[in-house]
Amino acid sequence: MKPHLFQYIRAESTQAAIALLEEFGEDAQILAGGQSLVPTMALRMANPETLIDISAIAELQTIELSDGVLTIGAGCRYVDVLNSDLVAKSAPLLCQAIPYIAHDAIRNRGTIGGSLALADPASELPACMLALDAVIIVESKDGQRKIPAGDFFQGTYFTDLAENELLVAIEMPEIASNQIHKFYEISRRSGDYAISGGAFVLTHEDGCIADARLAYFAVSDCAVLATKAGEALVGNSLSSEIIETVSDIAAGEIEFFADLYNGEAMKKQLTKVLTRRMLTKIHDGMN
Repeated sequence: MKPHLFQYIRAESTQAAIALLEEFGEDAQILAGGQSLVPTMALRMANPETLIDISAIAELQTIELSDGVLTIGAGCRYVDVLNSDLVAKSAPLLCQAIPYIAHDAIRNRGTIGGSLALADPASELPACMLALDAVIIVESKDGQRKIPAGDFFQGTYFTDLAENELLVAIEMPEIASNQIHKFYEISRRSGDYAISGGAFVLTHEDGCIADARLAYFAVSDCAVLATKAGEALVGNSLSSEIIETVSDIAAGEIEFFADLYNGEAMKKQLTKVLTRRMLTKIHDGMN
């Protein structure tokens, strides 16, 4: 199957892209890496009249660290982030997560901003943004908005991004010396969508957990932060009893959604297993 006829425009700057979004409105679609958009167009599941290509905008492809805040341009490809020493030092969770994303061909073309704007519930990066307490920066002719990740992702392929807004960057705090980042997912085979996945950021003091952000993906209608499970960790050390309790709480507080191959019961059980494995690995790494 072939896509419908469409107009193609290559934007040379962020402001040019925003002006084009304003001009063409809901009939326009942003093209960055195209790893999700192009297949859906080929299947005629997406039928934009105008494609605005932002892949050549250099200002969207920067990675910077300033005053303890890591800023990643929305146009950065997965491979750019994975190979960045700055990201590896400042937000290692991302470098742990990206190798799980599809295959090399996808990682060489797909972009960070494209993944977040799509908000696929099975995607790894939205959960990472929740765990990292990131802020999504979007821009329109009226200026910039900074949206906490917890407010940005609102459902399956549904975000707080308006039709005339362009996702331009993501900000996240630099990892602290007493923080641990851990990512893991369970899938049928390498490159497949996850059945259950988790992105954890834990802060520890004097052998106890001082703060915990446990984010999950591929289990519900969007990435979800298990707040009750995180609260249960605070003030405790990672004993086998606490790990089991937290795993039960996480599996109990998430509203699970079935996919084509796995029912809600399977997702719930694997999420419990995944939580136990991740916290056990964190415990073993602390001792």
